[in-house]
Amino acid sequence: MRVKHWRSRPAEDRLALMSAAPPILYLQDIHLTHGVVPLLAGADLSVGRYDRLCLVGRNGSGKSTLLKILAGLADSDSGTRFVQPGIAIEYLAQDPDFKGFKTVSDYVLGDVINNEDRQRAFQIMADLHIQPDAELAPLSGGERRRVALAKVMAPQPEVLLLDEPTNHLDLPAIEWLENSLRQLNSALVVVSHDRRFLTNMASSTIWLDRGQTKVMRKDFSHFEDWRDTELAREALEQHKLDRKIAREEDWVRYGVTARRKRNVKRMADLADLRKQKRDHRGPEGGVEAALVAGDRSGKLVVKADHLSKSFGDKVIVENFSTQIKRGARIGLVGANGTGKTTLLKMLLGELPPDKGLVRLGKNLTPLILDQKRSGIKKDWSVKDALTDGAGDLVSLGEDTMHVIAYMKNFLFHPSQMRTPAHILSGGEQARLLLARGLRQPSNLLVMDEPTNDLDLETLDLLQEMIAAYEGTVILVSHDRDFLDRTVTAVFHSEGGGVWHEYAGGYSDMKAQQKLQIRSQESAALANGEGARGKRTIAGKAAPETASAKTKSVGKMSFKDKFRLEKLPLEMQALETTIGACEAGLAQADLFAKDPEKFNALAQSLQQARLDLAAAEEEWLRLEVLREEIDGSG
Repeated sequence: MRVKHWRSRPAEDRLALMSAAPPILYLQDIHLTHGVVPLLAGADLSVGRYDRLCLVGRNGSGKSTLLKILAGLADSDSGTRFVQPGIAIEYLAQDPDFKGFKTVSDYVLGDVINNEDRQRAFQIMADLHIQPDAELAPLSGGERRRVALAKVMAPQPEVLLLDEPTNHLDLPAIEWLENSLRQLNSALVVVSHDRRFLTNMASSTIWLDRGQTKVMRKDFSHFEDWRDTELAREALEQHKLDRKIAREEDWVRYGVTARRKRNVKRMADLADLRKQKRDHRGPEGGVEAALVAGDRSGKLVVKADHLSKSFGDKVIVENFSTQIKRGARIGLVGANGTGKTTLLKMLLGELPPDKGLVRLGKNLTPLILDQKRSGIKKDWSVKDALTDGAGDLVSLGEDTMHVIAYMKNFLFHPSQMRTPAHILSGGEQARLLLARGLRQPSNLLVMDEPTNDLDLETLDLLQEMIAAYEGTVILVSHDRDFLDRTVTAVFHSEGGGVWHEYAGGYSDMKAQQKLQIRSQESAALANGEGARGKRTIAGKAAPETASAKTKSVGKMSFKDKFRLEKLPLEMQALETTIGACEAGLAQADLFAKDPEKFNALAQSLQQARLDLAAAEEEWLRLEVLREEIDGSG
């Protein structure tokens, strides 16, 4: 039996609650023009009290702008913004402004006056390993992101707007964020390109495309199929329009009636059809590029023997050995500060180990793309960044391409050729860096957090390029979906300098770790260690569980047996309560007639779902325990 979070319930169950309540925040017919092409052209966005929405679209499509308008921090040229009185809104920007604040607590607690909110803020900072008295200036990008999250989540607002919340966060922080957001009562609107995060958090998807919004009342896992269906339907409609225009133009040229009296209405209809075609903005072209292959490297790319590295008392790597062969795709995974970059530099020969040896293979031509977007001068335009400030041609190994043609391959408009690179959006800068890097021939591709700010289409391209790349790939990433789609092995930092190598992607690593835990538990039980013995997980001491303590005596306690018998009845009763609450909330006019009853039902529903999830977790633990004891008896 699986634990059923709010997000994981059937779509019709989730939507029953959302459809019953009027919106507490919405945008209607929003128009905004930057330059020549409209950025927003009639966009709508409605947020209900219990909505969990993700806003997706290409880089530069206006997602962040629309989120700012929703937050009341930016104006549109026209359209309506409504917020229900008394509704608190918190907004997390892509690049939060820390000016005027010296310490973490100054920023997080700046306008917090409620004691409960203050306590919650301190708890969040503790959960995210943030020191309240730490100065803001020296903090890393990931640390600043956690500070900003603490500020917006502590007040528990009715509406929480998050723009790329997982950028620069490590995997433990992302998992903490997911769990924390599930427990919040806030309505959620999130802009992100992290597929796994969107799938885990959102119950509906809003697609911002060519200035307009389209809504899919399903979670993000269905988005790409739905998007492709919508684009195919649009193409069919345009084909029908073209055929209709052709028929009408044929009538104008050759029809007898037309020549005699020129039917006024029919001519007006033809003019309307032609205008529809002129006004239609077709789908933007796709990203097109390929890695420029260098000379073939040797079969052995990197051989590391018993590497160790420490900085003072902090052990980064201890006794790590590996071989990386040509064509391998390696992902480095671990919490921030555990030494991913240090290990990467040692493997590349850029940093000597304290102990051990590193041998690099022959004929290596590395291409390194870092997350700092280095290599682009501040005064360079988009054209300069792609041509190194010389001429109009982009060098692609032995070939060349005109800069405008190369820009189009990466979704840059020709008018952006002289745009200063530093004023581009975060996503556009990431795309520019990718376009700049891919010009160079290589046989070893090294990427540090390559997915930050990239839209889904560019991510897809990057994944396809890595799959087709003839060389070797080593990447550092916290994007679980990207790791699953690209790498063939994972080097995972277990902490304390311990690194383990796992075959497959991120999900494969997690599955192998679970098997390790079960194997070690079984071994401990067989050796009679039980609760007295200390299990280790990947070289680290693991906490004892209630399950292990019970196993040590060889049978279930009376209390556990009693709970196992009673839990199915409790879960059945909770399911009945949930059904009754959902049926009550599904009444379309309930909120208008009796808002207090509506809110009481909503609170009861939420509590029942939390209780059911806890009961299911307890039942699952006890059932696994019973099966293991029965099997060993």
